[in-house]
Amino acid sequence: MTATDSATALDTLCVDTIRTLSMDAVQKANSGHPGTPMALAPLAYVLYTRVMRHNPADPDWIDRDRFVLSAGHASMLLYSMLYLTGYPLTLEDVENFRQVGSPTAGHPERKHSPGIEATTGPLGQGISMSVGLALGERMLAARFNEQGHEVVSHYTFTIASDGDMQEGVASEASSLAGHLGLGRLIAFYDDNKIQLAGPTSQSFSEDVPKRYEAYGWHVENVGEDMSVDRLEQATRSAMAVEDRPSLILVRSHIGYGSPHKQDTSGAHGSPLGEDEVRLTKEAYGWDPDKHFYVPEEALAHFRECCQRGREFESEWRQRFDAYREAFPEQASLLEMIDAGAMPDGWDRDVPRFDPSEDPIATRKASEKVIQWAAKAVPHLVGGSADLASSTLTDIAGGGDVEKGAYGGRNLRFGVREHGMGAIVNGLGLHGFRAYGATFLTFSDYMRGALRLSALMKLPSIWVYTHDSIGLGEDGPTHQPIEQIAGLRAMPRLNVVRPADANETALGWRFALRNLEAPTAFALSRQNLPILDPEAIPDDAIERGAYVLRDAEGGDPEVILIGTGSEVSLCLGAADALGDLRVRVVSMPCMDTFTQAEESYREQVLPSSCRARVAVEAASPFGWDRWIGPDGAFVGMTTFGESGPAKQVYEHFGITAERVASLCRDLVERVNGDR
Repeated sequence: MTATDSATALDTLCVDTIRTLSMDAVQKANSGHPGTPMALAPLAYVLYTRVMRHNPADPDWIDRDRFVLSAGHASMLLYSMLYLTGYPLTLEDVENFRQVGSPTAGHPERKHSPGIEATTGPLGQGISMSVGLALGERMLAARFNEQGHEVVSHYTFTIASDGDMQEGVASEASSLAGHLGLGRLIAFYDDNKIQLAGPTSQSFSEDVPKRYEAYGWHVENVGEDMSVDRLEQATRSAMAVEDRPSLILVRSHIGYGSPHKQDTSGAHGSPLGEDEVRLTKEAYGWDPDKHFYVPEEALAHFRECCQRGREFESEWRQRFDAYREAFPEQASLLEMIDAGAMPDGWDRDVPRFDPSEDPIATRKASEKVIQWAAKAVPHLVGGSADLASSTLTDIAGGGDVEKGAYGGRNLRFGVREHGMGAIVNGLGLHGFRAYGATFLTFSDYMRGALRLSALMKLPSIWVYTHDSIGLGEDGPTHQPIEQIAGLRAMPRLNVVRPADANETALGWRFALRNLEAPTAFALSRQNLPILDPEAIPDDAIERGAYVLRDAEGGDPEVILIGTGSEVSLCLGAADALGDLRVRVVSMPCMDTFTQAEESYREQVLPSSCRARVAVEAASPFGWDRWIGPDGAFVGMTTFGESGPAKQVYEHFGITAERVASLCRDLVERVNGDR
């Protein structure tokens, strides 16, 4: 046997180890997707053992190559590689695939197991976040690399399925990746011709490589040649293309080696079955009675990744030490960004707005606060979906991120809301404090990305302007009604609808302080009076609600609760109710108020006061909890209407006069019930 023959035999043994582990895990769980791990085992083997610079002993090393399994249903492919190459994952963990509390969840979850870069499963999201990761690498390189000191230089690899390619978000992000020339992004397209319902030919016949060529990507096609040498050659060829992202098409066979289920949907979303597992192992030349079997020779070969990883990281650390000596401040800043931290003292001197100033839209106040934040937080970056002139989210003097020039801070996403959301998440995975902006009504387009930011505990910031019928003439297509309630329903997403410029400033501080949850702003187009900053507690957003104006002469007879633009309306109604004891509560963040201690909630909304009126130019959904069975809601139960904002508010009865009238009726009714 020649040395080449020996290497080939060992490669085959290792590849089949990945396949059998994946089959066994899915079969034991009686749930999962065995076919794609069986098909792509050679590719995963090549990436982890031959190509990628990674260190299983330090999964968070700064300049490691990133791998994202966009085809998240093939999670056992990733778990097999993590265990085999020496990441902190045990064989027992693999055996407990898809079990409660196991680090090997049904789909990959960031921070659930070391070595998982991003939560994937919703198709299209992984390849789109990979665009953000690759962009983050280029932006860090532009900021930190110096002549003779290249400390940021890594690749982002992703595997995408037919289903990924059918999702619109992938097209949005891939188009922008080509436009920006992200040469260190390499995507493998697993063209196996099968999806859950059957062959892809039922619904998908486009030429994906030509589509990606049109996007400006470099494209390679290895066809059915899944040999490890060919896969490595194609990958290294793509890595040499510096001015464009690369797509490598592989024509794999789902359920490879299964006598009865290869190339069928039967190998996609369910276990092969015990009999078929036995037959498949026999086809590989394996003992069918051995389960979760890892040959010692194969494991030893996989674990060589540990030594190579230590060498990769050691070499980089030597370079980084030299860099730190030459550029100490930059080195510290890079480490801070990578750790997802913030500069010391960044949150001092939060902007304050004087009530004597002219009324100002909260989107305009946000623009002013962003400039302050940009000076205090050097890694704050963001942009909008072709609406910068309306969302007012540009960083003044920050420069634009462009092809070949990645040192700017303003991102031009184009009309790509969903792609924007995923890319912002990818930038966040690289340590940037990143935001994406659009009109609130268009947040629906990006809900998948929002949900993943919450799942990943990723502090992405979502800036939504034109937050109500108050945007006026654009009419009901652009006037959000149900969006705020829908966003509030999402766990771990904090929705901040500030009443004025000062609440807006505190909201931005809150969002940037929060390192483990995303924040969504709902900001007004119309001008709003500036509240007295002395009347707004410093922790107004953290606690979610506060007493803005209290009743005089005793306990309140009626409580008015408002958010955003409707808080000033509540104050106007209180002025008209001079003969009643009225408390006005501003609730800029219902989510944090829900989480506040019960004693504080009782302090703000005492149960003794049953007469409560909530005012929000949006859906009433979710307000029952705060107004109680005797309360009333003033807002929207239909879609909006086109016209000047003041007239639209009057048309729907969202006025201080109506609120005051409701309060009188409510107090009379509640008192009559006593």
